[in-house]
Amino acid sequence: MRPPGFWSLTPDTGDWRSTILTPLGSLYAAATARRLRRSGIALDCPVICVGNINAGGTGKTPTVMALVERLKARGRSPQIVTRGYGGTARGVMRVDPARHPASLVGDEPLLLSAFAPTWIARDRAAGGRAAVADAADAVVLDDGFQNPAIDKDLSIVVVDAWAGFGNGRVIPAGPLREKVETGLARADMVLSIGGPEDQRRFDRLWGERITCPHLRGALRPLLTGMPWAGLRALAFAGIGRPEKFFGTLEELGATLVRAEALDDHQPLSAALLSRLERDAASLNAQLVTTEKDAVRLPAAFRSRVLTLPVRLALDDPAPLDAALDRLGL
Repeated sequence: MRPPGFWSLTPDTGDWRSTILTPLGSLYAAATARRLRRSGIALDCPVICVGNINAGGTGKTPTVMALVERLKARGRSPQIVTRGYGGTARGVMRVDPARHPASLVGDEPLLLSAFAPTWIARDRAAGGRAAVADAADAVVLDDGFQNPAIDKDLSIVVVDAWAGFGNGRVIPAGPLREKVETGLARADMVLSIGGPEDQRRFDRLWGERITCPHLRGALRPLLTGMPWAGLRALAFAGIGRPEKFFGTLEELGATLVRAEALDDHQPLSAALLSRLERDAASLNAQLVTTEKDAVRLPAAFRSRVLTLPVRLALDDPAPLDAALDRLGL
C-alpha cells in the first residue's frame, strides 16, 4: 500500500484528515510506549540498532551494509539480526542465499546475507542469542528501534532527508511510529540520507529538534564499469521512494523511457515481469531494477534484468567511529 499524500505534508501545513486522525495516532503512540517499557536481555557483545521513527523505507538496509563493512574493516565479526519482513519463515533461521528464496526469508535479509551472517527472527532476543552462539562479536539489529527485546548499546535513527518526519504525526495521522521527540530521546545518533538540497530541507524543517550527533550521508551508485550513459531503460522498483532510484539512473546518463513504481516489497511475479519485458522490447529498452528488488526476481529473469546497486557514503564518519571506539569495536 502507498502512504496517503497528506503524510508527506510539512509539519506546519494543516490538513483536516490528519487532524481527525490525530486521536488514533495518540493511541498508536501510547501502545508503542507501553511496549517499550518491557525489559530486554543483554547480549554478550555490543548491540548496534539501525532503526527509524518513520514507517516504511528510510535507508536502513544500506546503512546496515555500511555499518557491517565498517566493523569488518576494524577486524570484527558482526552478524545481523532482522525480522525477515515479507518472508514466510518462522522461528530462528540463519539465511543461506544458496538455498533460501526471498519468499521464505524476505528480500532485505537475503541481500544483507551477502555482507554478514544474517538471522531472521521475529523473537529478536532468540535471534541475538543465536548470533552470539555463532561467534558474533557485534550484533547489528536491523529495524529494532521500537522492539525492546534486546538491550541496545548504540541506536542510530535513519531518516530520508527529503521526506524528513513527514507531517510530524503518528500513524494513521502521519507516517511516524512514535512522536519525534519521544523517539529521538532514545536515539544516540540520527543519520539523514540525501543530497545537499535534501539535507538543507531537513535542517530547515527538523534541525532544531536534533539534540544528538547528526550524521549525514548519501546513496551513491556502485559503478562496475557498466556504461549507463545513453542506455534506454525501462526501470522498475519496489522500494520506499522509487523516484530516488529513477533519478540516480538519469544522473548516470541513462535515458529513462519509462519508470514503473511498484509497492514496497511487491512480489515480482512471472506475469508482471513478462509484461514489463514486452513493454521494454516495444520501447527498445533494457529492464533495470534495484539491488533489493533483484533478489526477488524469478530465476528465469535474473540474467535479463540489469541491477544498479547503491552504497551509503557518509559525509563525516568521525562521530560514528568515536561511538564504535567507546564500545570497544
